[in-house]
Amino acid sequence: MQIVYRAANIIDANLVKNALEAEGIPAFVGGQYLTGAIGELPPMPLVNVMVSAIDWPRARTIAESVDADLAERRAEPQSDSGWLPEPV
Repeated sequence: MQIVYRAANIIDANLVKNALEAEGIPAFVGGQYLTGAIGELPPMPLVNVMVSAIDWPRARTIAESVDADLAERRAEPQSDSGWLPEPV
């Protein structure tokens, strides 16, 4: 298994994993259970998405695309007409 994406958090990792699996690439999220130990572990990327070596080139392209979409979404100014539902 090779790391195709180093995630900032569990949510981003699973978004990439789901995108890869939707394209028929088996993927594994490693380190997701280590995030509970934050504060006791050295600062480094803990959550990684991994794929087999043969799938890595195609998976990397998909992971980069998802990462770019996530970065674009984070850069957008927050507004009341965002993608979150209105509070009740």
